[in-house]
Amino acid sequence: MMGLSAEQRAIVDAPLAPLSVIACAGSGKTHTAVHRLIEIRRRLDESRGRVALLSFSNVAVQTFRDTYLPLAQTLPPGRGRQRVEIDTLDGFITTHILRPHASRTMGCSRAPFLISGAEPFLKNKDFLFWAQPTNGKKAFPVPHDKIEKVVANHHGGTTQFGFRMNKTLIPINGGTAVVARLGAIGAYTHSLGQVWALRTLQRQRLILRALVRRYPHVLIDESQDIGTVHQAILQELANAGTHVTLIGDPSQGIYEFAGADGQFLTDYGQRAGVRSYALTRNFRSVPSVVALANALASRVDTADRPKPEESHGAFFIGYKKADRDKLLVAFQAAVAAAGLCVDKSAVVCRASATAAALVGADASIGQGLVKQFARAALLRDQRRDFSGAFKVVAGCIAGLLKKPGDGWLASVIQATRHPEMKPVRRLIWSFTRDPGTGLPASTLVADTQWQPQLLANIRALMASLQEDHGLEPVPNLGSRLAKTELRNAPLHAGADLATGPHANLRIHTVHKVKGETLDAVLYLAEKDHAEALLRGAETELGRIGYVAVTRARNLVWLGVPSTALDALRPALVARGFSEVGVA
Repeated sequence: MMGLSAEQRAIVDAPLAPLSVIACAGSGKTHTAVHRLIEIRRRLDESRGRVALLSFSNVAVQTFRDTYLPLAQTLPPGRGRQRVEIDTLDGFITTHILRPHASRTMGCSRAPFLISGAEPFLKNKDFLFWAQPTNGKKAFPVPHDKIEKVVANHHGGTTQFGFRMNKTLIPINGGTAVVARLGAIGAYTHSLGQVWALRTLQRQRLILRALVRRYPHVLIDESQDIGTVHQAILQELANAGTHVTLIGDPSQGIYEFAGADGQFLTDYGQRAGVRSYALTRNFRSVPSVVALANALASRVDTADRPKPEESHGAFFIGYKKADRDKLLVAFQAAVAAAGLCVDKSAVVCRASATAAALVGADASIGQGLVKQFARAALLRDQRRDFSGAFKVVAGCIAGLLKKPGDGWLASVIQATRHPEMKPVRRLIWSFTRDPGTGLPASTLVADTQWQPQLLANIRALMASLQEDHGLEPVPNLGSRLAKTELRNAPLHAGADLATGPHANLRIHTVHKVKGETLDAVLYLAEKDHAEALLRGAETELGRIGYVAVTRARNLVWLGVPSTALDALRPALVARGFSEVGVA
């Protein structure tokens, strides 16, 4: 899709006003957003006001930047074409509100810094959050390494805090006081940073006015992911004069714990002064998959692609838990038979524990930092998640340093914002990627091969960090990285998927592949997942299923537990699924 459709052209050419764009899956939201960005910049000419295009993942941001650069050459030469900012929403907030201005609101005497949970000072009881279950059970402390799961939500002008555990949000006692104590030393998590940014705009009105003058236009892609605190921040900007444009699909709102259920996007178009548009043509999927998506989301979108000659469509198949590996083999065979690319296909599921089980990951391997290093090896080798593995390894390294310094881990992970940390980041990246001199391969026997090699390679890495960067390791690395609870077997519990019959299949949670386009998708569902999918996109579980099936260009398989197949078959057929192997 190189040009613009009539619907896309209408959005690009719309007046310079706040817009609400409700878009179906595969409708070219990114393409449209970048062209709208170019058009706004063209009309502003040499105006000093900047235009921001924001999303929620670094992958999306990079796609925006890659698309913008060649198109920007069509703009008149001058400084105007440079007055554009493409970033994540949190990156924008951090750069323009949190780091430069929030210290006064937080009451700290230094620049605020991001924490991950690995920082030693978090063991202080003053920084402990207490979760209070609503079922009458006793309150319990949130482990300091789980602080990222402390979530803020903003309702009715007040902020509440909860602990995300087992897909539920447990209220926190005294969360405001703990957040204030963390703020007093400059510490924040991603969620708490949003709270401080909101308070900064509310308490420092000069900062708000300056930000609105600098950014008169802000466009946000994937706007169904905007949570309640983000909503309040955007409302402050909009009330002060920024033209905020939201683009997204409410049926893909799958972060309900943060209030990101798509309703904010749905309601935005009803506000005074906001112009509403729609993208209803699906350029991604074959007609049969678009028809299924329409049935699930109660939409009437059209497919741009013609019906292909090769095998395609939406299918369901029963499976037994003990035979899930056979299902993966059958799916891969179907992908190959349809002439589709296995490397561009995926198996997705609702829960990270299921994804881990499918790749043979065993959560009970090792203890302490050894357990985390093992987790990183499995992320890299079994799930090919190099970024996730790097973040886990970096956290482990922080735990092996005597005095890494406040915010050290965050500065390593976010090296683009901390260029002075790039040499350290490169060392840790090299360690993460190289099974020979770095993080050992998960195919090694855990207690007799993997752990000794890990210890030797860590010692070499720590020596380099000390010699070249002055980072002193803790004493007794051997005791910190003991082989306790490691088995006399490879780290992965099952067959070696790296060399098995479905080696090229990616296995992820639905959240992990959100925003992607895949040739084929197997959504491995439990009974309640399938039931929610069939009921449509009214619940978060239903929307998760909708996201799963709409990733596919050509082929969707829905795996249903065999015990539920007879009960679900009529509804599956009515929704547009066909049964695998049944003509």
